[in-house]
Amino acid sequence: MKNYTLKTIIFIFLVLSIPSLKAQLIPLKPADSIALSTLDGKFNFLIANDLGRNGYYDQKPVAEMMGEVVELTGVEFVAALGDVHHFMGVQSVNDPLWLTNFELIYSHPELMIPWYPILGNHEYKGSTISVLEYSKISRRWQMPSLYYTKEIAISDSTKALLVFINTVPLIDKYRNNPEYPDASKESIEVQLNWLDSVLKESNAKWKIVMGHHPIYTGTTKDIIEQIDLQNRLKPVLERHNTDMYFCGHIHNFQHIKIEKSKIDYFVNTSASLTREVVLRDGMVFSSSDSGFIICTIEDSQIMVTFINKQGKILYQYSRK
Repeated sequence: MKNYTLKTIIFIFLVLSIPSLKAQLIPLKPADSIALSTLDGKFNFLIANDLGRNGYYDQKPVAEMMGEVVELTGVEFVAALGDVHHFMGVQSVNDPLWLTNFELIYSHPELMIPWYPILGNHEYKGSTISVLEYSKISRRWQMPSLYYTKEIAISDSTKALLVFINTVPLIDKYRNNPEYPDASKESIEVQLNWLDSVLKESNAKWKIVMGHHPIYTGTTKDIIEQIDLQNRLKPVLERHNTDMYFCGHIHNFQHIKIEKSKIDYFVNTSASLTREVVLRDGMVFSSSDSGFIICTIEDSQIMVTFINKQGKILYQYSRK
């Protein structure tokens, strides 16, 4: 990592000295510990998003619990679904926020695994290229492009396709707002054509797509965000039998099933500051707890587990 100025080092020391940033880890209850340990030996990955609060609110406790759960479950990597940096993104790869929002917060030894990020709307208020280029600085941060895929071999006969997409430029609210200068520079058609192609050409048994913004959710945010993605993104997912769509942005847990759609829609909660749930049609489960998701992929099923900052299993869903 590049050298930081004395001023930056003093700032980091002061931030980490604040008592509210110190993790207050509550031990896992035996029942949750046993249930989570049954996932070990399977293919697991962790989903976290809406992270960056310089350790405040629930960010540090959630980060510590993420490490504890990774140790129990043998998670392969973390899918970081945007808004790692509130509120104005980062200005460079040397921005102190990389330390106070990420490196020094997610410092648990078990979190020294690959992180596969995508951009959220807050990253678009800063330098989006710096988020990409941080892959050259941190071995954990593995972001090859603004949208990309990972194909996982679950067994000799079963593969899973994970698709990481960039939802900000798919939404006109951001494209037309000068506060998000890079959003309008990216083509809607090029990304959607790419997504259509990778889903069509894949022979994977399981297809999972992940973005920052929801296609369906209960929220107080602008409904136009969902409408744009329902018009642009949803038809591509439906056309190629996508199993699940994961997102963040809303800062609470939701599982939504839409009539006549086979896709499971999951909203992951914030890993720092949460909001109250707004109910909507098709909502199977919801919670305003902070936390994260463990996704477990097997030959015959995908299991999704909602976990709060105390390590309590709030909800489990299995798609056969």
